[in-house]
Amino acid sequence: MNKIGILLAVLLVAGAGLFLSGLMQPDEMAGRSTSPTDTGELAEGAPIVEVALPDGLSQDALIGQRGFEAKCASCHGRNAAGRNGVAPPLVHEIYEPGHHSDHAFVLATQNGVRSHHWRFGNMPPIEGVTPADAGYIATYVRELQEANGIY
Repeated sequence: MNKIGILLAVLLVAGAGLFLSGLMQPDEMAGRSTSPTDTGELAEGAPIVEVALPDGLSQDALIGQRGFEAKCASCHGRNAAGRNGVAPPLVHEIYEPGHHSDHAFVLATQNGVRSHHWRFGNMPPIEGVTPADAGYIATYVRELQEANGIY
């Protein structure tokens, strides 16, 4: 085979690889599906993700857990696992600290959030949650995330 034939073969194989990889989501290629829209087979209101609980929580996270259960769990589910058709899981790599800071939790409770990662609609502001409360809630969620490999 001449040089042009070899070059064409390499380009053909590379092009086929790129085409096939484009058919798969990046998370599927890594062996896990974390697509925000991959909830169709779940029952309405069912948890969206499985959450492994840490062995223990810090004092601040325990305060945040109480706040989360009182103000957030009705939508975001027990242990922030989400509820299909209602609200997303917060124990999800989308909400890792490098993408959504702890202050994002404060802003979300004060101002609400326009729907942008998930298809559950907009989140309204949450009455009765102070910035300090939201900080404790963020601590709780971060400790859940860390227990589930989300840093």
